[in-house]
Amino acid sequence: MNKNEGISGNSNRAIEMSSGDYLGLLDHDDILHPSALFEVMTVICNKDADFIFTDEAIFSSDKLIISRHHKPDYAVDTLRSGNYICHFSVFLRKLMEQGGKFRSEFDGSQDHDMALRLTEQAKNIMHIPKVLYYWRAHQFSAAFDSKTKPYTHEAGRKAIADHLARIGLTGIVEDTKMVNIHRVRYEIKGKPLVSILIPNKDHIDDLEKCLQSILKLSTYSNYEIIIMENNSTEEKTFSYYETIKRYKNLKVVYWDKEFNYSAINNFGARCVNGEYLLLLSNDVEIITPDWLQEMLMFAQRPDVGAVGAKLYYPDDTIQHAGIILGVGGVAGHSHKYFPRTHHGYAGRLFYAQNVSAVTGACLMIPQKVFFELSGLNEQFAVAFNDVDLCMRIRKAGYLIVFTPHAELYHYESKTRGHDDTPEKQERLSREECLFQSLWKEESEKGDPYYNPNLTLDREDFSPANNI
Repeated sequence: MNKNEGISGNSNRAIEMSSGDYLGLLDHDDILHPSALFEVMTVICNKDADFIFTDEAIFSSDKLIISRHHKPDYAVDTLRSGNYICHFSVFLRKLMEQGGKFRSEFDGSQDHDMALRLTEQAKNIMHIPKVLYYWRAHQFSAAFDSKTKPYTHEAGRKAIADHLARIGLTGIVEDTKMVNIHRVRYEIKGKPLVSILIPNKDHIDDLEKCLQSILKLSTYSNYEIIIMENNSTEEKTFSYYETIKRYKNLKVVYWDKEFNYSAINNFGARCVNGEYLLLLSNDVEIITPDWLQEMLMFAQRPDVGAVGAKLYYPDDTIQHAGIILGVGGVAGHSHKYFPRTHHGYAGRLFYAQNVSAVTGACLMIPQKVFFELSGLNEQFAVAFNDVDLCMRIRKAGYLIVFTPHAELYHYESKTRGHDDTPEKQERLSREECLFQSLWKEESEKGDPYYNPNLTLDREDFSPANNI
């Protein structure tokens, strides 16, 4: 070459010189694992993969591993937040011929732009959950400090915006406090009615805190609140219900059968007028005023079946940031007990992403999806009904999204108490067995939005014992 055409131009010249059916991307000073090409070719031959990516590690100049990135499988919302795919990626040449070569206007995030364009076209995206790529960190590399190349942040934002325009989604891509992590604000179409379903038994102080936080803070006004009263015994509870009749967008309906979370919410869902249902615990308190918009903008997308929020304990530690299948035997909450300000594993606490499930303590779902799936499974009276619902949502072909930008406090289990009696323990065990029998195959495969190299014993994303 007679001149330096920049990273995109130079890469395109290399592509023109190549002859392979598949192309692999790596930096000039990095290292491939000896089995990297074998592992990639295995999934090409056995799985007919047309886009493949692997886990990676960062190593220092003295060849010590600094960190490992054990990635989730392909997740479109995660990729729209940042280029988690990165290295090592291999793709069918025909995909690039359809989507186009590297584009110099995205230099700095040209790999992210390419990953977005190729995955739009790909038919079979495969993730190999093995560290097959070693990314060298030096003083001036992004691997050492992402702030060393600030232009990459703007290029990434532009790549995401261009992707949204290409696929026909309207939204604004914003910067975040984390370098190379972005936030998409999708356009909300119209002003659909959101029906908030809140089961309740006594504990009106908690209910009042919940309701007032919704009524005073919410900046989205087109919502209704349905309180499903279930066997309260205190006279002051019913007196309180009389006082809240003054709110025109709030009503109380009565479920006089024994407590069954699923049955109560199914009953409440038949009493609504809204296009979207929001399952909400009575022991939460809203923090972010635009919480409804943040959830609704995802729920309106035709590919999304449910949206969950970020919940904190009163001491500002994480209660819920998405649910991981298999943790603790059945399912567990991502990053539980992490400090509120913690970035989480690979920044996961600060960006919207796809997950296997979200908690029913704050879960938005299109009404049509809820009834398409016949609502909550009433065999799960207390536990795992939300996880089971999300599993059925995903089986039906929809995505689940967790957004950290809708935030609430959750004063967990105040109303019904903890599973601390023999009867409750027996019920919990029964529901665990039911979930495991219904979702045996999926549980054995593992959570596609987690990684088999990470532990199932805790929610902290630490390495599994076998690595």
